[in-house]
Amino acid sequence: MSMGFLSKGRHVMLDIVGWKEEQDFSAEDLLALMRDVAEAAGVNVVHEHLVHFDGSVSPKGFASVLLIDESHISAHCYSEDGLLAMDIFTCGEHDPDTIADNLLAYMMAAAPTLECVNRQSHSRFLDRE
Repeated sequence: MSMGFLSKGRHVMLDIVGWKEEQDFSAEDLLALMRDVAEAAGVNVVHEHLVHFDGSVSPKGFASVLLIDESHISAHCYSEDGLLAMDIFTCGEHDPDTIADNLLAYMMAAAPTLECVNRQSHSRFLDRE
């Protein structure tokens, strides 16, 4: 009999195209949305941070992160290419798929040019049964 594994966490990764910060909403707006969706899901946000990149060292865009009790929610954008990557990683009782669904719903309503072209979900914190 082989031993199986139990997952104590899930990690959802989203690749979004069509980001136009000047037309849709700002990096600050996205961070606020990330916070609002996390808090609405009952997730405890313990810290948040946003950094803009002017293109002089790395591609123009931004990176933002919410540190949560259960891990993180992050966004990384190459704004000149319209690319936005997001991670939602939780362990415990909160479902990252629900958080991802809510983020996408709000984002797509605010910016119809956005398209999620890749969504993956992986089990994390595997432990033997």
